[in-house]
Amino acid sequence: MQNKDTWLLPEGIGEVLPERAEHLERLRAKLLETFAAWGYRLVIPPFVDFLRSLLTGSAHDLESQTFKLTDPLSGETLGVRADMTPQVARIDAHHLQHPWPNRLCYAGTVLHAVGDPLEKSRSPMQIGAELYGHSGLESDYEAIQLMLEMLAISGIQNLHLDLGHVSIYRGLVELAGLNVAQEAELFDVLQRKAGAELGELVERFPVGDGFKTIFNALPKLNGGQDVLDQAAKLLAGIDANGILAAALADLRGIADRLRRDYSALSLSFDLAELRGYHYHTGIVFAAFVPSLGREIARGGRYDNVGQVFGRARAATGFSADLKVLATFYDVSADTPVRTVFAPYCEDADLRETVRDLRASGVQVIQQLPGQQGGAEDMGCNAILEKQAQCWVVKSLA
Repeated sequence: MQNKDTWLLPEGIGEVLPERAEHLERLRAKLLETFAAWGYRLVIPPFVDFLRSLLTGSAHDLESQTFKLTDPLSGETLGVRADMTPQVARIDAHHLQHPWPNRLCYAGTVLHAVGDPLEKSRSPMQIGAELYGHSGLESDYEAIQLMLEMLAISGIQNLHLDLGHVSIYRGLVELAGLNVAQEAELFDVLQRKAGAELGELVERFPVGDGFKTIFNALPKLNGGQDVLDQAAKLLAGIDANGILAAALADLRGIADRLRRDYSALSLSFDLAELRGYHYHTGIVFAAFVPSLGREIARGGRYDNVGQVFGRARAATGFSADLKVLATFYDVSADTPVRTVFAPYCEDADLRETVRDLRASGVQVIQQLPGQQGGAEDMGCNAILEKQAQCWVVKSLA
């Protein structure tokens, strides 16, 4: 006897039905075509991989999100990918060993052990692009431009872009001489944006008043261009090696390019943005829209991620959830698909006509003997009719 609950799915795991699947596929194909036009080549990493490969460079962020299992053949611990970026980095480091830049893109399902509180799905369709082998500001800007192009094609409007730079926080921690435990405490408080706790924590640190002032000010360094000016004044007295000034200069450089090329883009800075801190090494960016309570796409620089695979390379890139992008994509703006209904008939001319139509890209649904439902029930907008010994397509509209 069939269990009445056999149709149920695990929490956060969903099926994609035909209409939605076609919608997703059309957007996926259009975005990958765009990536290809920019020189980004498609790669398809495996869904299951060695856990040590999946967690390289980003273990702090992905450990709790990764489903783990034991390989019955090798006895090794495997993981179901929660993020495709480490796998793409391995492809660049191990398989494509040439000195010039590599541009790679990908699209596929990832699996999260725990869903995002703001997103119920645990099986996003990750789509993204990565640029390896160039450490300049120009490659960061290319990644941001391509991300903006992806979002524009998806039909997203009223976009807001947020910029940060993890070297500012990392440099401050180093200059202040914080130990690992102190850094972890500070990181946790900043991530939770717990202002009262921050003041109490910083007061206990064995650092000068200048550092205490800066650490307390970090959460407030969030806003427009004046944030960079405020940060420059705060950091000037302690920036002995120039790391902090260089990070601010990078942010100004990206912002200047964005204002030049995207004058209508809403832009802000957040110098306490630390998501992916253990993974990223430079500029980080995230795109937001008013109707979504979380970022719709994000990315940044993550140099040397391929080191564990035998080749450290500069790297930058971005990713998004195709399922989320598709909620903004207006499929009606695409060229309508013609779907032709062909009657069941043992006729050589009909068979040849159906073959020719399908070869030209027309969708033809062949009637089956005794079936229920006709052309309109099957979603067809045209039918094949025999007129003067020839089979012709006749519109149903």
